[in-house]
Amino acid sequence: MRASRLLSIQMMLETRGPMSATELADALEISVRTLHRDIDQLTAAGVPIYAERGRTGGFRLLDGWNTRLTGLTPAEAQVVFLSGLAGPAADLGLDKPLQGARLKLLTSLPAASRAEAQKMQSRFHLDPVDWYREADAVPHLATVADAVWSERQLSMSYESWRDEVERVVHPLGLVLKAGAWYLVAASDGKPRTYRVSNIKRAAMLESRARRPARFDLARYWAESVARFESELYTDYADVLATPSGLKQLRYLNAAVARAVAEARPSRRKDGRVAVRVPIESVEHGAGQLLRLAPEVEVTGPGRLKRAIVSRLQHVSILYGC
Repeated sequence: MRASRLLSIQMMLETRGPMSATELADALEISVRTLHRDIDQLTAAGVPIYAERGRTGGFRLLDGWNTRLTGLTPAEAQVVFLSGLAGPAADLGLDKPLQGARLKLLTSLPAASRAEAQKMQSRFHLDPVDWYREADAVPHLATVADAVWSERQLSMSYESWRDEVERVVHPLGLVLKAGAWYLVAASDGKPRTYRVSNIKRAAMLESRARRPARFDLARYWAESVARFESELYTDYADVLATPSGLKQLRYLNAAVARAVAEARPSRRKDGRVAVRVPIESVEHGAGQLLRLAPEVEVTGPGRLKRAIVSRLQHVSILYGC
């Protein structure tokens, strides 16, 4: 365990550059005191780690020094094979390099480890596209990806829900979410999200892209998703649900499923329970909840009940009932 941790310290300093004691300790989930003992052991073993004092100080490796470690454990090799998504790699034009990397990895492993590494690929398959959906058509993904890798500005024609606009952006990264590709790019100095399938024209420019200081793609995406969900569900519905209705509510979306799981429902004599769930709007909620009747009955607010009654009246007229 400790040997693995000592190796991790070396590799983090080698790949990330200077890091403070707190940053290293947090990354390794150990105390700062334990980290200092590990650093002492590494320096005693001849690893050239230096401490830099001051506000921006920390630990660093001697320039040009590296671990020269090429071996992988069987478990590490299995994870590498699991992480290679063939579909997304093909979308990015990287399917052949991925196959080549896997082949090189296999030849570098001991014979006893090859079968275990290949077993991961033959036993697990990752499909990022949601049920009842097809992957978006993304004819400009290769150009967008090239701009991301090359750190070049991108000129594009983008179709938003309002209209089609011409824009020059600074690409920061690509995200694959439920089968849809998204470009995160800076516009007017602020990171924004663009659905790649909505890009109608794309051209990589010669000008270098400017990346905001300390930008973290994973953190930006997590915060963006959380913000989107909080802004999306602006209203609520009070419902009475049977046990079957509760199960159907959980399948509506993650926000409703979370509300059902966290609620402390009061059970009635008829076996139904009262729950409050989030909805996007009255009209959207009426359409979603009406199809769950009679297992789910809306009891409030009044504007939502009236919207459901109005829909039922229109359906009655439409079918001559």
